[in-house]
Amino acid sequence: MPPAGAPAAKAAADPRERPLRTDGIYVPPPVFAFRVDIDGAESDTSFQEVSGLEVQFETEDLVEGGQNRFVHRLPVRTKYSNLLLKRGVVTQASAFGGWVSRALSAGLVRQGGGAKTIGIKLINEKKQPLIAWNIFGAYPLRWEHTPLNAMGNDVLIETVELSYQFFQRQNFPQAA
Repeated sequence: MPPAGAPAAKAAADPRERPLRTDGIYVPPPVFAFRVDIDGAESDTSFQEVSGLEVQFETEDLVEGGQNRFVHRLPVRTKYSNLLLKRGVVTQASAFGGWVSRALSAGLVRQGGGAKTIGIKLINEKKQPLIAWNIFGAYPLRWEHTPLNAMGNDVLIETVELSYQFFQRQNFPQAA
């Protein structure tokens, strides 16, 4: 206990909180706090990892006669990589798992297995969105489970690979 009149010791800072800088230097947010929703529902869409938020231009080379120093690379179209969602296997009834199963076994059009809109939100310590990605026209390509191993004690992980048409990114600067 501190002596009378001495300032009280500060409680240990939460290491997950972003440091508040007073010198004007920007501190990027951490990547561990995020939410995923499928068509607006967050019921069973907790994932440990999301990857594949990538877009790039495909290019076409154009060789100009008489120009030997370089080749013109012209943008043709954008190409989006596949989205990977990883999580521990859900053993209860799962709307997400049901959609993936129906889409892969019965086809995308039949039995409610159609393409979905997926929302991914990076959130701050107050659960306010900092950045959101809206992925349009997503449908499953692959559903994989980690190997079962009688000699291990790992958690059973499922990975769902989704193809999608495009994504849009939205920033929320007021939450930063």
